[in-house]
Amino acid sequence: MAETLCFSAAIRMPSRQLANLERIGKLKAEPPAKAEFGGLLRSGSARLKDSTNSALSRDSKFDLAYNGAHALALAALRWHGFRSENRYLVFQCLEHTLGFEAREWRVLDEAHRKRNVAEYEGEIDIDDALVDALIRAAKEIERRVRALTPLK
Repeated sequence: MAETLCFSAAIRMPSRQLANLERIGKLKAEPPAKAEFGGLLRSGSARLKDSTNSALSRDSKFDLAYNGAHALALAALRWHGFRSENRYLVFQCLEHTLGFEAREWRVLDEAHRKRNVAEYEGEIDIDDALVDALIRAAKEIERRVRALTPLK
């Protein structure tokens, strides 16, 4: 059976991989909610926009871009009818929710690791190249999330 990514289809059909993650307890199935999806999209988009403010520090831009990317990736997961408590898994699921290839979300993996080190160990090791790549990745997530069929 061929699997089709259906992020623009009128009927959402979870991928086999998302269903498998639910089966092993990594994701929770939960019907998508229009208000929640809209809130995540607005929050992610606002943070992403703010992350491009040249008056902000590199750390602030990183924080805004990272959290914007997460909100947008979570919106995509919620659109498909799933929820995760794990930030990293939300990014990993982009392959199945928005058709991201592994090379496209690697920057999110690196950003997640750097965020955790900064958050839990107080060591901030972020450069402009990472911030720029993170913003580009978040913009692509936003573009694909906005292309999803509106929830009813």
